[in-house]
Amino acid sequence: MRYRDPRVWMLADACELLERAERLQRRFFEIGGEASKPAWEPPLDIFETPEELWIQAALPGVAPDDVQVAISNGTLIVAGERTLPPEARASYIHRVEIPHGRFERRIQLPAGRFELRQRDLVNGCLTLSLRKLD
Repeated sequence: MRYRDPRVWMLADACELLERAERLQRRFFEIGGEASKPAWEPPLDIFETPEELWIQAALPGVAPDDVQVAISNGTLIVAGERTLPPEARASYIHRVEIPHGRFERRIQLPAGRFELRQRDLVNGCLTLSLRKLD
C-alpha cells in the first residue's frame, strides 16, 4: 500500500468542498439574472378567525409602494422588490443575509371567497386582512 501525505489529500478535499459550496452559492444567490424571475420568497404567518384571514409577511426594508397584493383563483400573491440601499452599492460588503431583489410569494387560500379589507406595511411587516365573503 502506498503512503499518502494527509496534508495533500486533506487540502484537495477541502478545495473540492469549497468549490462545491461556491457553485451552490452562485446557483441560489445569482446577481442579476432574469428581471421577471423572483429571487426570494418572504416568510409569512396566516391566522384565521370566523370572519377573516389575517396574514403577516416579513418584508424588511421594502417601501409600501414597492409591494403588490392580489387574489387570483383562490391564491394570494404578494410580490415586489427589495433594493439594496445606495450606500451598499459603493461599499465593501461584509455580509448580506437579508435577501434583496424581486420577491414573490403565492399562497393557496382556504376554500371560499375573500376580499382585501386592510393592508398595512409598518416596521418591515406587511399585514393583510382578508374578509370572508361566504
